[in-house]
Amino acid sequence: MTNGMTHFDREGQAHMVDVAGKNETRRIAKASGSIRMNASTLELIASGTASKGDVLGVARIAAIQASKRTAELIPLCHPLHLTHVAVGFHLDRQNSAVDCIVTTETLGRTGVEMEALTAVSVALLTIYDMCKAVDRGMEITRIRLLEKQGGRSGHWRAE
Repeated sequence: MTNGMTHFDREGQAHMVDVAGKNETRRIAKASGSIRMNASTLELIASGTASKGDVLGVARIAAIQASKRTAELIPLCHPLHLTHVAVGFHLDRQNSAVDCIVTTETLGRTGVEMEALTAVSVALLTIYDMCKAVDRGMEITRIRLLEKQGGRSGHWRAE
């Protein structure tokens, strides 16, 4: 391990972390992010009248699918058996944004932070894709881990 970076061996080469010696525990992660847009675009999403259909419904399914495929996208992530994925959206009319929060859970030897972060990212990208015809200036922002539980490091919460 180099400088606390667990994905590098003593020689500085990238490797998949060995989790065989870790205990299986319930692991939970919560991540969030936002996509800012024109007020008229937000109203299209809210009313369900976007030309491509139910934007948030499609984004929810995309987030769940992305969480299950994280190991295919992030090279050193372990494939996990997720036990639960919850995707929520909040329409923030004051800031003309859609906020997304994803909670992922597993019973395993490694955390589910990357699955939650990947799910949020793909949900927001899906919203962008479905609305880009009317608003190419949308901005995806503030993707971050909010909380994690389980494993050796215990419970962590963002400030």
